[in-house]
Amino acid sequence: MTTPVFLAIDAGTGSARALAFDADGRLVAHAHREWSHAAVEGHPGGTVFDTDEGWHAVSGAVRDVADALAGAYSVASVAASSMREGFVLYDRAGVELWACPNTDGRARREADELVVDGTADDIYRIAGDWVSITAPARIRWIARHEPELLTRAAHLGMLSDWVATRLTGEFTTEPTCGSSSALFDLSERDWSGALADRVGIDSAILPDVVECGERIGSVTPTAAAATGLPVGTPVVAGGADTQLALHGIGAQRGRPTIVGGTFWQTTSVIDRPLVDPERRLRTLCHVEPGQWMIEGIGFLSGLAMRWFRDAFCGDAVAAARDGEASAFAVMEEWAAEIPPGANGVLALLADTMQADAWHHTAPTFTGFDITDQGATGRGAFIRAIEEAAAYIARDHVRILSEITSGAATATGEVTFTGGSSAGRLWPEIIAGTTGLDVRVTPAPEATSYGAARLAARGVGADLAPMSTPQRTITASEYDIAQYNRASAKWRRAYDASRGISSAGVDPLFVPPGAARAAGATRSATTIVGAGR
Repeated sequence: MTTPVFLAIDAGTGSARALAFDADGRLVAHAHREWSHAAVEGHPGGTVFDTDEGWHAVSGAVRDVADALAGAYSVASVAASSMREGFVLYDRAGVELWACPNTDGRARREADELVVDGTADDIYRIAGDWVSITAPARIRWIARHEPELLTRAAHLGMLSDWVATRLTGEFTTEPTCGSSSALFDLSERDWSGALADRVGIDSAILPDVVECGERIGSVTPTAAAATGLPVGTPVVAGGADTQLALHGIGAQRGRPTIVGGTFWQTTSVIDRPLVDPERRLRTLCHVEPGQWMIEGIGFLSGLAMRWFRDAFCGDAVAAARDGEASAFAVMEEWAAEIPPGANGVLALLADTMQADAWHHTAPTFTGFDITDQGATGRGAFIRAIEEAAAYIARDHVRILSEITSGAATATGEVTFTGGSSAGRLWPEIIAGTTGLDVRVTPAPEATSYGAARLAARGVGADLAPMSTPQRTITASEYDIAQYNRASAKWRRAYDASRGISSAGVDPLFVPPGAARAAGATRSATTIVGAGR
């Protein structure tokens, strides 16, 4: 006899991962393959998702897990999660024609055109998101630069859908990833024919929408040969990374959640499709019918730590190889020796989300003293990166509270989950910057656990959410005051640093279409109406 497990496949920004959880929610096997997304020659900001290499990474990670499970466990069902916004076009035979990850920014001209002609405003009103890195501008880019692809396109899918299609041959989507396309009508939790018409795409290529946790097919012989999964293994609709992380920990209305990964999402679950009247944050469908989520994105917060690790902390990586501790744990030990405010070192990387005018400065560090390596060495730089991410999260918590009339912060707590929550220092910094008690979940793999919960649902099983905090952190009044001063200094420096970009130094990222349309007006908090 073998023990059943539920398999989550995650196509994330930085890697493909496979994780198997048993009926008690224990992680019993996992594997991953890191990946990157190549630039598009001649189109600044463009990145491509290589579906062949991507499937090689996904299937390799799954096969590693299948090998680890052999003899003791059997996969009862599978569900996929992924980064959002990225999508795939297929021909009539189901062969991939074109694909992009969430970081693709080539469609700057097209996004600006959508702003100028007012389409961006309608998209935000109906779909809850701006045109910076969503499908409308990218589809117009394809129509301009590769029009024959749209002629040949017979199917469109988001990246989690693509994993499911590779496993089953079926074409479907679900509301969480589907709504990240900015082609959804939030109020209907379905595709908007009106928006499809506005951006010039044939709505016939849009797949059927099923609910998260619904069985959509079975592993085909071809997929079985690639992954090591048995033919006929049930495949269940999963969804978008952030929403599945919230599902994994059972996030409820009234407590914001920071999902810390490559990007950081500061989110709140809501029971109405509220859209930010100031067009700062974005709204997407949540896992359960009748629920939505609103979020602010901390741009590449986790990736900044990975970059610093790889560029400057080889000894920490070596320590991890020797089994002493993870590289990030070693780095945080260095940072913990530095007081709040990082001895004046400031990491100027990314700014608070403003969907329609989101201009980051050129990445830089400032405030360090080259005559005092002890006070402003690597530990201070690491702490400065963590503090910068926390300052952005604090801004997003404040905006969430404003939009929800205080409901998002009613408990005086914030939940911290995702890979970044595994550290000891980062939660303490969040507590100090926000002034809220930080509940750290025991599920740093929250997204994948959310997918596993849905995989279980699809075959009639039930995995309980990991909602009990592993620890709760309360900051002292002294630390809160320290961070208030440090964050004010950071804000002044960040605003002043925008001139670096004006001098011709490239920023971390300036999303396409990130400029308000001339004469654009704003209204009171909006509940999305039907836009079909």
